[in-house]
Amino acid sequence: MSNFIQMKNISKTFGEVSVLRDVNFEVGDNEIVGLLGDNGAGKSTLVKILTGYHQPDAGGELFLKDRRVDHLTVAKARGLGIEVVYQERALADQQSLWRNIFMGRELSGRLGRLNLRKMKEETQKLMKTLMGFTSTAVTADSVVRTFSGGERQGVAITRALYFNAELIILDEPTMGLSLSETKKCLDFVAGIKSAGKSAIFIDHNIFHVYPVADRIVVLDRGRVAGQFLKNELSLQELIDRLYLVAQTGSLEGNGGVK
Repeated sequence: MSNFIQMKNISKTFGEVSVLRDVNFEVGDNEIVGLLGDNGAGKSTLVKILTGYHQPDAGGELFLKDRRVDHLTVAKARGLGIEVVYQERALADQQSLWRNIFMGRELSGRLGRLNLRKMKEETQKLMKTLMGFTSTAVTADSVVRTFSGGERQGVAITRALYFNAELIILDEPTMGLSLSETKKCLDFVAGIKSAGKSAIFIDHNIFHVYPVADRIVVLDRGRVAGQFLKNELSLQELIDRLYLVAQTGSLEGNGGVK
């Protein structure tokens, strides 16, 4: 499998605090990577570097499809196909579904006027093909605040896919969701892979990450404690190994072998 994104020797220090230390991390084409770690493990900082919000310390390198990318910015990252879904905060609850889909990227005609009909038609298609809405009670004009938590996450993921995101970063998308809504959200995550795209699923709950991830990476205190392909370990074996992280800082107890 070729890599869509690759980060080499990434470190980040804020003042005297070392948040990341020589992290190597990659996401393959059409791969779902689960990024696990407790609060303070460095997950958010790693993602902010990947999305251009922070710059890595000297010596760190970032490659996109084997081409080195220097001085990545937020705008540049989006232009390269990297999108972030920040839980439910990514949506405007009081606005309609079609407005949320096209917010900031509205379609317009030759005279510069908003093409409302086109945006509603496109939203209606997305509702059936990607979101799975079949009820006639839900339309492109439905207000997002009436949707469930899992459905809202689906809207945000669908929006990213519609605008040709190649890598979708999901920041704890199941937080606060019920069991049934979590299942809906995970179905949307699986849809990312079905669409031929890649994703990073950030969480601290292995029970949510395991069902949809192809590979799982564990961060602990700013370092990669270990990583493995899901088909190499059962869920129980992973839980047993995660216990080692708290004790030794490594999934294997000997430096984090792959």
